[in-house]
Amino acid sequence: MKKTPFEKIALSDISLKINEGEYLAIAGHTGSGKSTLIQLPAGLIKPTVGNVVVDDVDLNSKDKASVRAARLKVGIVFQYPETQLFEETVEKDIAFAPKNLNLSEEEIKSRVVTSMELVGLSYESLKDLSPFKLSGGQKRRVAIAGVLAMKPKYLILDEPTAGLDPKAHRELMQNLNNLHHKQKVTIILVSHSMDDIAKFADRLLILSQGKILADGAPREIFQNDDILQRAGLAPPSSMQYLKKLKATGLDISTNAMTIDEAEEILLKFIKNKRGMKNEQR
Repeated sequence: MKKTPFEKIALSDISLKINEGEYLAIAGHTGSGKSTLIQLPAGLIKPTVGNVVVDDVDLNSKDKASVRAARLKVGIVFQYPETQLFEETVEKDIAFAPKNLNLSEEEIKSRVVTSMELVGLSYESLKDLSPFKLSGGQKRRVAIAGVLAMKPKYLILDEPTAGLDPKAHRELMQNLNNLHHKQKVTIILVSHSMDDIAKFADRLLILSQGKILADGAPREIFQNDDILQRAGLAPPSSMQYLKKLKATGLDISTNAMTIDEAEEILLKFIKNKRGMKNEQR
């Protein structure tokens, strides 16, 4: 919104490459630029300066056919996507976007069935139901299935588990992980959950005030207290717990990304302590 009272620099000096097949997590405090960043590769907004390239196609190119083909490779799921459901049945809602591609009825149905399977929904059980009669977690998955039905090569998700109960949260994150590994879809996940990032992502990008503060392996970044403090973030809960134990004077490793890793560290610590006591006896 240049040359208006609302003008603001959302991103500044951003340069990065997202590799095919990655599971990239993006984190940062509210207002850090996350939402702006993910809208750029989806072609929803254009940069005022610089270029956005998807599979060698500059989205600012005048070749409209190439730009359209590139944009179709990128699917984006915003927060609370279930608010965008509108059709009479689950099947019709998921089929809406593929129908606009002028595909055959057979191909459209195949995409609906496949996308529902990818998010853990039964086609036969749910296809004729109203999407508004489903549970919160099911609605969320139907909305995501609608994006998957476009067969995106790159899938961007903005806080996909926001507002879900723990069970629906776990199921959705596991569905996305399966999609990444089995279908080789590149995942770009915006999340405030450091536990989810630690468990699933293989690369973490931290934004702060519109700039890249850190870009690398989650394990390395989560060990850097200075970066986390500057970004207003905290490490995964397992790492926080071990750091509290270490602060009491225990000589214990804090390098745990998950609860399972924390348990392993604790068991090893206890075993070593018992061994030392036996030697002293």
